[in-house]
Amino acid sequence: MSGDPETLRADVRAWLQRNVPADWRAAMTGCDQDAFVRAQRAWFDKLVQAGYATPHWPAGWPGGGRSLAEQKVIYEEIARADAPRLILFFVALYHAACTLIEWGSEAQKREHLPGILQGRVWCQGFSEPNAGSDLAAVRTRAELRGEHYVVNGQKIWSTLAQHADHCLLLVRTDTAGPPQAGLTYLLLDMRAKGVSVRPIAQITGDDEFSEIFLDEVKVPVANRVGAQGQGWAVAQSTLASERGLTLVELSHRMRYALSRITGLMRERGVEADAALRRDLGRLAPKVDATCALADQYLLKRIEGTEAPGDASIVKLHYARTLRDFTALGLRIAGLKGQYREPFIRGGGMETGNWPFDFMNSYNWTIAGGSDEIQRNIIAERMLGMPREPKDWRLSGERT
Repeated sequence: MSGDPETLRADVRAWLQRNVPADWRAAMTGCDQDAFVRAQRAWFDKLVQAGYATPHWPAGWPGGGRSLAEQKVIYEEIARADAPRLILFFVALYHAACTLIEWGSEAQKREHLPGILQGRVWCQGFSEPNAGSDLAAVRTRAELRGEHYVVNGQKIWSTLAQHADHCLLLVRTDTAGPPQAGLTYLLLDMRAKGVSVRPIAQITGDDEFSEIFLDEVKVPVANRVGAQGQGWAVAQSTLASERGLTLVELSHRMRYALSRITGLMRERGVEADAALRRDLGRLAPKVDATCALADQYLLKRIEGTEAPGDASIVKLHYARTLRDFTALGLRIAGLKGQYREPFIRGGGMETGNWPFDFMNSYNWTIAGGSDEIQRNIIAERMLGMPREPKDWRLSGERT
């Protein structure tokens, strides 16, 4: 599918004006998880039917086969319309779908891709208590017994796993050789015997993340993605799927949300405050630069010139700018900004609930690879600097 991006922009903008749920922010403020899930499903169904949920999927799927330029237009307009974010289906639409499209068997694609469009929810089982940003340190074990892997271990920080039907599971099948070589990638049925999920209460009052406990869980060999020991390569494809378009949408959401900061200044009568005007003047070009970096990165992907580290630059700049954005909003809000108010489920990273936004902004300095990891990638893969030692106590010894 291809066409004129600006014609598409007009079509998407008109559709969003008709279909974005009216007063969705008010409805999602302080609501419980059940109400949130119902609202997410209703919005997801609308986007699927319109073909705007899966423009990144191949041709032949609803709305699939769009060029990257057209995909960019769709996500820019979704950000402009301040539509609800599809948090519940994010892993299914990107991580699961893109991994299966690239690595999955034909049987796996037939089984799972239609299910995603029908509303099946996926979560990601990568991080562990002692293996967060360092996936090579994964210790959850999977032992091959006949036609099944038997899995034991624990995963953590799995987004909305309490609602998931399936999980993208990274496990260790071998301890010999380099740690990356011993990883295998499995598709886990979250209803399987031995799987238990415990939501994590966060400082924000949300329970977006969960722990997953795996006790003698049987996973059919047919649910392995790629070959045994190929999990590291498959996982890199999974992680790459969330970059590019996601950061385009999030950076543009932040740009449009600048009006919340200027509106707050007017509301509190501090438009003339020289220090606040100075800090707003510094923030606005940083937000514009984040959008420009995200757009430039997507252009490189369109042209096929993307280099290792390009995505890390965008992610790192976005995370730091978001911290500055929410900190300024919290500061302008004054004493009221210290109040704990109900948060908006399904909102962006800049909802205008400044205490929640400020605390939540720290997620992005960790999730998807911490700032430190991004700096390492930029230094080592882009700038050619020496790799950091495995152990800082080994004076000068390189990995």
